[in-house]
Amino acid sequence: MNAAFERDLDLVNIAPTATPPVCKIMDYGKYRFEQSKREKEAKKNQKRVEVKEIQLSLNIDTHDFETKGNHAKRFLADGNKVKVSIRFRGRELGHPEIGTETMKRFAQYCAECSVVEKPAKMEGRNMIMFLAPQPAK
Repeated sequence: MNAAFERDLDLVNIAPTATPPVCKIMDYGKYRFEQSKREKEAKKNQKRVEVKEIQLSLNIDTHDFETKGNHAKRFLADGNKVKVSIRFRGRELGHPEIGTETMKRFAQYCAECSVVEKPAKMEGRNMIMFLAPQPAK
């Protein structure tokens, strides 16, 4: 403690459970500052993955289908996940197989740049499927 006091530094307990306890003489404020700086740098380099949503209808026309497919491809190219949903209205609810077919067609349209993360599944009045970007090789 005297050596740390003479150098105007702090005595930091590194390993308190060791026998004998291990201590280090350092400037603790500078150490904390550098540690927080490293954490901020690591946080800045992380990539956040967003989930973009594309809504289809049961009787979608070919041009609308291709337009929404191109939007999904662009989202996937940016590294985002895509949630594809179909909302069933009225009598459409009696024909979920048509929705499943539309979802399969959409997954096939986006197959070169995506992987089906969760296959098409009914949740209430909606059918939902998740697409993720293909892993980098």
